[in-house]
Amino acid sequence: MAGKEITIPGKDGTFGGYLATPVGGKGPGVVIIQEIFGINRWVRSVTDWYASQGYMALALDLFWRLQPGVQLDPTIESEMKQGFELYGKFNPDTGVDDIQATITALRSTPGCTGKVGHMGFCLGGLLTFLAAARTDSDAASSYYGGGINTKLDEVSQIKKPTLVHLAGNDDYIPAAAQEQIKAGTKSNPNITVHVYPGTVHGFCRSIDAVHYNAEACNLAHSRTLELFKTALA
Repeated sequence: MAGKEITIPGKDGTFGGYLATPVGGKGPGVVIIQEIFGINRWVRSVTDWYASQGYMALALDLFWRLQPGVQLDPTIESEMKQGFELYGKFNPDTGVDDIQATITALRSTPGCTGKVGHMGFCLGGLLTFLAAARTDSDAASSYYGGGINTKLDEVSQIKKPTLVHLAGNDDYIPAAAQEQIKAGTKSNPNITVHVYPGTVHGFCRSIDAVHYNAEACNLAHSRTLELFKTALA
């Protein structure tokens, strides 16, 4: 397994990505969608881990139009603030366009089987949900995506298997919003919602001891792997 920087062609220009390849050099593809902190060391570690599980894993730079190559540490207050400033300027619709471009690029990458799923965290969790509705991805797994409750009009467009992981005590996705998500997705059998009691937003961010919950994160990733094993076969 080896990770490298690559360039991804998009409809508005080229942007950066981090590609990790499994041992053996081939497998299904998984697009990894960042939080508000860029393709930082944690996102790279997630990408490397999915490669170790047999996937061609590719993380894309969502903020390339604003500040290409940004890598922020959410445990540093000033960098946390910078992430929120970038988020405030970010357009989710162009982000979904970039995700589609990344899926398309990954499908044609040597070693990729042609099947590609996607997954993301925080901002990336919201974009994962939107991309499940708007792209040709084969499967999706969304981790604590804030704002999903405001996008439930897109539920009917989700045609491929999709997981939604929610933190039970999420400050950014309160109980009322979670109830809206559960009720609003119930009509679509392609969507499965999992709630992790006692966890907070960012429970998979292993570089952040305040938010990280290893047990919940491992369970969420095991469910994602189970989904991808079936949907990307």
